[in-house]
Amino acid sequence: MTRSELFSFPNPVNETSARIVATGVVLMAVAFLVSGWGWVLVPLTYGFLARVLTGPTLSPLGRLSTQVITPRLHVEHKFCAGPPKRFAQGIGAAFTVTASVLWFGFALFGAAQVVIAMLLVAASLEAFLGFCLGCTIFSFGMKVGIVPEEVCERCNNIWAGRADGLGEVEPGVDLIATTR
Repeated sequence: MTRSELFSFPNPVNETSARIVATGVVLMAVAFLVSGWGWVLVPLTYGFLARVLTGPTLSPLGRLSTQVITPRLHVEHKFCAGPPKRFAQGIGAAFTVTASVLWFGFALFGAAQVVIAMLLVAASLEAFLGFCLGCTIFSFGMKVGIVPEEVCERCNNIWAGRADGLGEVEPGVDLIATTR
């Protein structure tokens, strides 16, 4: 595997896999909040950092989702653009790194729990409703010019392209290449 292959992110992203990963994040966040076990922050933080850098490649939860669980589900898989999902993983990484620094570096346990509770809300929206808060922020960033349109022209309107308004794209379509 080359370096560019290792540090790539899938495009498009299977929403079923994304929701399974979000469910795993919800379970870990709840475990942390209920038990107060700081060690849960370690795999939670690692997972987000791994997914933002390499997609599911170096993420145990990402691999479990994409290679074990999703292929066994007999549901219609929907696909969405990769760049907003990577951005969402970056937000998760920022939250978990912040919580880890608060917990391990400054012993600010309550503050770390608040940060993870906020992450829990966002992950729950993705896991249970299929609403990606990070994707919505990414779309807003494109609309106001913070995110250049060439990053993902298809992402400019995340609700376009589907009769049900959820932004599906065809499997195997390279969304970035098709916008150039």
